Amino acid sequence: MSDVYAEPTTAAGPTDPGTLARYTTLRLGGPAGRLEIAEDAAAIVRTVREAEAREQAVLVLAGGSNVVIGDQGFPGTVVLVRSRGFEVVDSDDLTVTVRVAAGEPWDDLVAATVERGWAGLECLSGIPGSAGATPIQNVGAYGQEVAETIVAVEAYDRTHGEVVRIPAADCGFAYRGSIFKYSDRWVVLSVDFRLTRSPLSGPVRYAELARALGVEVGDRVPLADARATVRRLRAGKGMVLDAADPDTWSVGSFFTNPVLDREAYELLRERAADLGEPPHWPGAGDVVKVSAAWLIDKAGFGKGYAGPEGVAISTKHTLALTNRSGTASTAALVALAREIRDGVHARFGVPLHPEPVLVNCTI
Repeated sequence: MSDVYAEPTTAAGPTDPGTLARYTTLRLGGPAGRLEIAEDAAAIVRTVREAEAREQAVLVLAGGSNVVIGDQGFPGTVVLVRSRGFEVVDSDDLTVTVRVAAGEPWDDLVAATVERGWAGLECLSGIPGSAGATPIQNVGAYGQEVAETIVAVEAYDRTHGEVVRIPAADCGFAYRGSIFKYSDRWVVLSVDFRLTRSPLSGPVRYAELARALGVEVGDRVPLADARATVRRLRAGKGMVLDAADPDTWSVGSFFTNPVLDREAYELLRERAADLGEPPHWPGAGDVVKVSAAWLIDKAGFGKGYAGPEGVAISTKHTLALTNRSGTASTAALVALAREIRDGVHARFGVPLHPEPVLVNCTI
C-alpha cells in the first residue's frame, strides 16, 4: 500500500506550510498558517502548547485519510503527527496488550499483529490512516470495531493542560463516533489494544467476508487468510490507497450508514417499495442501520457519477467521493457531496451525514 501524500523534506519542527493537499488522501486542502512535525508524544504536546501560547488555532493531522480541508486551508498551526512504534505493556497466556504511538500507520500495525499471532484487528486490514485516528471515529469494517479491543487512550487534555489515560468505558464509543470526534479538547497520543493470542481470527461476522473466505458466518479462519481477503475486498472497492488509482484518492466512505428508528425505516420501505427491501441490519435497541451505498445508487448517483472539476463517485464503490483529476477544489467535492445528500433526501426522506471531519468547509 502506498500513501498518496508526500512527506515534507524537513525532519522535524516548523516547515514550509505549502498546501495541505500534500498531506491528505483526497489531495485537497489549502495552505496552513504554520506547519510543524511532531515525532513523539512529548513533541505533540509541546507543539500544541506553544501554538496555544501564540493564541493560534490547532489542527492535528496524521494520515489525512478521514479529513476534508477547505480551499482556504487552516490559518493556525497544523501539527503533523509522525510518532511511530508500539510496545507490549501487558500480557498473559491468553492476551497481549500493545501500546501504539498515535502516528503509527494503521495497516502496518495490523500486519504486525497478524504476523505475531495476535487476533482482534485482522478484519480492519487495509484501512488507511494512523493508529491514533482509529478511536476518534471508532473505526470499523467487516464486522470488527476498534472499540472491541481498545483498553485505553492516552490523550492530551487541552482544557486542563495535562496528559491523561482514558479507559475505553469513558471514550463514548458509538457507531463511527467517540468523545474525541468533533472535539478540540483531546489530542490522541497513544492507544492501548488488548488482543487475543490465537492463530485464528475472531468469529467471522460479515456475510460478504464469509462468502469470500468460503466459510459460514461465525467460523474462524487463519489470521493471514482473513487479512488477505479483507485487503482484496477493499482493493476491489478502491478502499486501499494506491497512488496509481484515482478511485483511491478519497476519504473512503464519505457518508455513514443511516441509523433509523422503526418508524423512519417503515417510511423508507414505503418510499422504496418499487425497489425491493433496502439492505439493512439490526442495531442496538429498536433501530435499523441502512446501506448508504444502496440509497445513493437508487437515488440516481451510480458508480462514476461525475461532478465539477473532475470530482466523481468512485467507479468501484458509491460511498467514495474521489478527486479523480487530482486538480479539483474542495468546493467541487463539497458540491458533489451536497448534491448526493439532497438527492437521497428528496427520493427517500433519509438524511445522510458525512463520515470525515470537515475543516473550514461544510455540506
